[in-house]
Amino acid sequence: MNNSIITVKNISKKYTITHQRGGYVAMRDVLTDIAKKPFSFLKNKAKQITGKITKEEFWALKDINFEVQKGEAIGIIGANGAGKSTLLKILTGITPPTTGEIRMNGKVASLLEVGTGFHQELTGRENIFLNGAILGMSKKEIAKKFDAIVEFSGVEKFIDTPVKRYSSGMLVRLGFSVAAHMEPDILLVDEVLAVGDAEFQKKCLGKMDEVTKQAGRTILFVSHNLTAVQNLCKRCILLEEGKIKMIGETKKVINDYLKEDTLSKNSSTKKITDNILYKNKNIELQKITCNDSPQKNISISNLPTNITIKVNLRMKEKNKLTLETCLKDKLGNHLAVYVPGHTNPNNVFLISPGEYSLTAKIKLPKLNKGTYFLDFNFTNPGIESYAVINNAVNLNVLGYVFAEGRTFDADTNGAGYQVLDGEITIK
Repeated sequence: MNNSIITVKNISKKYTITHQRGGYVAMRDVLTDIAKKPFSFLKNKAKQITGKITKEEFWALKDINFEVQKGEAIGIIGANGAGKSTLLKILTGITPPTTGEIRMNGKVASLLEVGTGFHQELTGRENIFLNGAILGMSKKEIAKKFDAIVEFSGVEKFIDTPVKRYSSGMLVRLGFSVAAHMEPDILLVDEVLAVGDAEFQKKCLGKMDEVTKQAGRTILFVSHNLTAVQNLCKRCILLEEGKIKMIGETKKVINDYLKEDTLSKNSSTKKITDNILYKNKNIELQKITCNDSPQKNISISNLPTNITIKVNLRMKEKNKLTLETCLKDKLGNHLAVYVPGHTNPNNVFLISPGEYSLTAKIKLPKLNKGTYFLDFNFTNPGIESYAVINNAVNLNVLGYVFAEGRTFDADTNGAGYQVLDGEITIK
């Protein structure tokens, strides 16, 4: 007997992208042209014929096929632009597919964007009843769950305030609480949970786990938080350029997504300085190397060992400065930090405008074989961050080698969390 609650067959979604030469055209110019030449349709056709306007087909999704069983929690992962959100919008009915069909058996609730399903002029209380009515619940059923929804969301104080005055975090809290407590058969959740704070995200994941395991409801969960996907979902779908690359056990799919060639295919020639996020204009990072290499990818054959980070920089105003780093595993879990300014105030340097060379030698712990990441933060600790580089270095650890030559290669999700030792200088 087929117990599928969602069946997706040959779903594709095509968009038409228009390219027009000639740059920006103001609205007043458009209105003037229409008044002077009302046969604008013929004019646009002429532009198409002469090549001034061209159209391109873009397939956001192509030949998507899968089934979801009742009570399953399915993760959907992939890079930005892979088609994850488009797929959920099609499943929700926000946009129709170009080809293919979808069968969904049961009530569907979704949380795709901040404020989805809310009327901005209505209060939080009124929106709860509105959403329940849309899902086919009676006023009595909604009233029965009202207190639990409000308590879970944590917005009791503002429940009679129009939601247009809510912050994005408050909208997400109330939106998820409504969607989870209205007992839909299918719950679709996009990356919108990333807007909430860490405590509420944990609370949401716990609630989703509860509704699948205890209530037997189905969840499709899109997220870049691979740890959350691995903890919640037994099966996972990997999308790549609008197509399904892999469906299977979550851990296996995530490992395939994060395997070394996937990580390095776009970063093998990238430099550490390529992804600098400046928080202010007081600093200019001119050159950064890790173990004398400016490339993002670094390999280490034996642990414990030191890594040496050298930075050429220019400071534009007199201020205090140090470098902090964070070591993360392939799922983005924080394993260790190097925070010299917090452990010793002498490691925060008061420097005048000019060019400097900063050197940090950091002692790494014993790590399992695999890929790790280093984040950099150039900061006046506790006061101001000048520049941040997320995933500045892809650290390929070849494993801890014992005296007899055997490599430690245990199957673990992390190595703990610790403060790293090291030394930092600037001159």
